[in-house]
Amino acid sequence: MPNNRVSKLRTLIAKSGADALLVTNAVNRRYLTGFTGSSGVVLVSADKAAFLTDFRYREQAAQQVIGFENVEHGADINATVSELLGQWGVRTLLFEDLDVTFAAYSTMKAKLAPAELVPSGGIVEKLRMVKDESEIAIMQEAADLADRTFEHILSFIKPGVTELSIALEMEMFMRSNGATSSSFDTIVASGERSALPHGVASSRVIGQDEFVKLDFGAYYNGYCSDITRTVFVGKPSEKHLEIYGIVKEAQQYALDHLGPGMTGIEGDALTRDIITRYGYGDYFGHGTGHGLGMEIHEAPRLSLTGDIVLTPGMTVTVEPGIYLPGFGGVRIEDDVVITDAGIQILTRSPKELIVLD
Repeated sequence: MPNNRVSKLRTLIAKSGADALLVTNAVNRRYLTGFTGSSGVVLVSADKAAFLTDFRYREQAAQQVIGFENVEHGADINATVSELLGQWGVRTLLFEDLDVTFAAYSTMKAKLAPAELVPSGGIVEKLRMVKDESEIAIMQEAADLADRTFEHILSFIKPGVTELSIALEMEMFMRSNGATSSSFDTIVASGERSALPHGVASSRVIGQDEFVKLDFGAYYNGYCSDITRTVFVGKPSEKHLEIYGIVKEAQQYALDHLGPGMTGIEGDALTRDIITRYGYGDYFGHGTGHGLGMEIHEAPRLSLTGDIVLTPGMTVTVEPGIYLPGFGGVRIEDDVVITDAGIQILTRSPKELIVLD
């Protein structure tokens, strides 16, 4: 665990006026400690940092968690946390209100008294928005694996095979090449189902003369990739070519102009304005993109409400689409890193319409 993550976190804790932060979110726990197990919390103050887990993970924590005091808690983890709060002199404790249920909060409030619980407002997530070089390197590997998966699957897409069989082959390929899993349920949506923005693979049999939309990613070494490509089986009509060309133009324009200093709203407009100009604005109902990292959907967002200003190190998707009910839909998506000069594109699969016989 890079020490600068805890150092940056301590700066945010100090700005909040609190004495310490209790981290309960599993993703944030891994981000701060490197621990990949399924149970544990992190406690960070101005000069101390502890990782608490149970007997099952004693050895794993000793191997993975460096720079923290490793504490084995008993049957009631809150009792151990309370003991540490007393030893550290913590009077005001930030808790992860975006993660904790009301029931858990009520228990913590009673058992961690006299410490006062204060909502943290997602301060670890704010740190996670800006990736360091090591994170970007892992995300590049995850993107490379997604690109190889797309190249691999093209020979399997043909009339008579089911969407589910395509998705299974893609997931097997990713797993056999180093992925822990897919980043999310793989989307394979063909024919009229390609008009479903999140049309997870079904038993539908791929037919002739139709789009096949593939939206997938590899969850690799703790980070996600997320790519969409739309291909065509058979002979595309003028309408198919028209909407594909519009989406491609909009996506490329965004890639050419996206950069630091823009808000997510301004980033969204790069694609939305083009699609609207062609008369298909009503058929593009989601945001242009979202943050990406240890989770498939993170801040910031390129959307109509995305008010966060993009800064170097942020990673986002760029994924405009057009979805025509009863006809079909197109989405093209890449993963990009905001840089000082613009963007670095992580996914490199071809975007000219691939027509499969």
